[in-house]
Parts: sequence; structure tokens; C-alpha cells
Amino acid sequence: MAEQIPVRTVDLVIADAAELLTCAPDATDLIGCVRGGGLAVDDGRIVAVGDVSGYRGRRRIDASGKVVMPGFVDSHTHVVFGGDRAAEYAGKVAGAPPPEGAAVGITGTMADTRALSAEELVDQALPRVRQMLAAGTTTFESKTGYGLSREAEWRLLEANARLASAVDARLVSTYLGGHAIAPGRDPEQWTAEIVAQLPEVAAAGLAAFNDVYCDEGYFTPAQTERILAAGLEHGLVPKIHLDAYSHTGVAPLAARLGAVSADHLNYTTDAELEQLAEAGVTGVYMPCLEYAVAHPRPLDPTRLQRAGMEVALATDVCPGCWTIGMETVIVMACRAGGMSVPAAIRAATRGGALALGLGERVGSLTVGRDADVLVLDVPSHEHLAYRLSGSPVDAVVRAGAVVSGARTPAEELSDKESRP
Repeated sequence: MAEQIPVRTVDLVIADAAELLTCAPDATDLIGCVRGGGLAVDDGRIVAVGDVSGYRGRRRIDASGKVVMPGFVDSHTHVVFGGDRAAEYAGKVAGAPPPEGAAVGITGTMADTRALSAEELVDQALPRVRQMLAAGTTTFESKTGYGLSREAEWRLLEANARLASAVDARLVSTYLGGHAIAPGRDPEQWTAEIVAQLPEVAAAGLAAFNDVYCDEGYFTPAQTERILAAGLEHGLVPKIHLDAYSHTGVAPLAARLGAVSADHLNYTTDAELEQLAEAGVTGVYMPCLEYAVAHPRPLDPTRLQRAGMEVALATDVCPGCWTIGMETVIVMACRAGGMSVPAAIRAATRGGALALGLGERVGSLTVGRDADVLVLDVPSHEHLAYRLSGSPVDAVVRAGAVVSGARTPAEELSDKESRP
């Protein structure tokens, strides 16, 4: 008589995927592709990967003919802001000046943002974030930076905290008082005000990271060092907007201070990229932002790869780059940036997690990590870059709970019967 194999009951089983992409740290193909694999999930964590025949799920998702992969991790966003800059954008693409009174640039958005309460900021951001989640983003960063005063920056931090409790996605808050020089302040004065606010930000637990825009016309290397070092004293991990429009020479500082990521990098030298790689700094590439602003020197992300850096993809969703879905970023990274499809997928998952210091929690489908999972209604991973429009996301799982899609027939019937 054959010995019966015990079956373990768990919260969720996702089975029979055409492709399971683990995006494991050591995946030689970058995405850890397993054909016909599945996942078993219990108490919000992954308990089995690949063969799940020994598991019975209280809920089961049949992924036949579909791709299963980690949730997207969007590591650079300015998703909380007031108003929009559609009139400015329309003028720019037509080669015409924006109409009189239109919001223009960071300071234009600053005025619209300062006019709103924290609650109103959440009301404007919430639809954007819900669209991001439905399109597969299960973890995202949210920066301040459009307040540019102590009071307005604090409201943005409060909005981040409220937004985090209002959505099923994980929100990581970043303080970006160093986004631009506040109007009416000289650079040294505003730098001092930022430094003075950092202890209060850290003590309140309203941010994990401290970011600065170091570039010509923004913050100098000396000011950048002052702000980032002050944040470090209070436990705020450095991030940096680096060399987007000029070469600053500040990359060694980012490496020395242990920045978790360096973002933009358009004018950073190859030698500096190697320094960042050696220090374990993740490079963040945002091709949709470069397209939206018609950047004069788009980043070649393969330079980061050759230097040995882990690359992250991000939307940079903001008033100047209204990009919601990470699948659009993957399309652009492959076509405009020359990344391979596996490299882009890894950058949108594992890379993004590293850029937020969450590499041990999310971005990969391995035992023990959070069960943040996407089921895509496509036959292979190549379709993520091949299909230029239309989200392929069929279901979104966040911490083991299905938060979008994958409704059972019984749930569909119940929903219909409840309608008036």
C-alpha cells in the first residue's frame, strides 16, 4: 500500500502557472523562471515555491496559462501633491508657453500643494495610489517635497501616514525638504531649516528616508552632505537625486554615507558608478520621466549594469510625469533604455525592493518573504515589454490577501445579488 503524503492546509495556493518568476537574489536568469510552478502562502508569508502539490489552500488561484511574479516595487514617487500641470505640459509639447496663471514647475505645484490640508492631499492622491495597486504596485515610496516650508512639508508627511492606512499597498515615506530651494529663502537659510526639521521628523516616525536633489540650481554637494549627514544622526537613511542635469561629483559622498539609492545618474561617470556599486548603492532609472520632460541626455541603464550596480525601475509619478503603472516603465526601459526583458522585470521588483531597503521582505518570491504576488493574464514574461498598452494584471495579492481581481464564481454571484 502506497504511503500517503500529508497535505498541509494554508491560506492561499496559486497553482500551475505557465511561468513562475521568483526574481530570487541568486537567479542566474535574473527572474528565476519556473515553468508550471506555484506558491503556497500562509499568514501573509510564502511557505512553498515551485511544487505545491502538498498544500491545500483555503483559497486557490488557478494560474494556468498565466505568469505569476512578485508585486512591483516603485521606489521613487512624488505621488502626493496638489493640482496638476497639464497646461504646462500641453504648452511644452506644442512648443508654446503655458497660459497665464498655469502652474509651472516645482514652485507651481508648491502653491497648489500648500493650499491643501493633509486630508485634502490624501483625497487627491488616493485615486492615483489605487490605480497603482490595481496595476500591480504592492509597495511604493512617497516623497514630500512640494511643500517647501516647515508647515507644508509636515502636512505632506501626515498625508503619507494617512495614505498608508487607507490603501492595501505598502507605503514607504521619504522626507524631501531638499527638493528645491524654498521661494523667499536663500539656499543656506533653507538648508538650515531642513536640518532643523530632521530631528522632529525622525522622532515622529513619519519617514524612513531623507532625500536631497543635488544638481546645478538646486543643492550643492556641501549642502547635500549637511542635510544627509544630519538625517543620518537621527536614523534617517540617505537617498539622493543625483546628476540629473549636470555632473556634481557628489557620487562618492553618496557611497560614503551609505545611501540606499542614487536616482537619475544621467551625468555620473563610469568610475563613480563603480564606486556606488562597490558601496551597494542601487541605481534608480526612470525612463518615463525622461520621456515626459524630453531629457537632453537620457540615461543608458546598461552603464549601471556594467558598473556592477543593481538597477531599480520607478515611475517617478509626479505632476511632470503622470505615470501610474510599472508595466509602462518596463516597456520604456526595454525599448528606450535597451534593457533586456528579464533585467527590466528584476529592476521593477527585486531592484525596487533594494532601493527601499526591503530586499529581505519583498521583490522576490522565496520562502519566508511577504506574499506580495501578481497573476498576469499573459502566456510568458516577454509580454510585459511586448504589449505597449493595457494592464496584464489579473490579480494582486498583498501580504497573502487578494486585494484586486481573482474573484471566485461565488463572489461574483454574491456581488450581483447585492446590487440594487
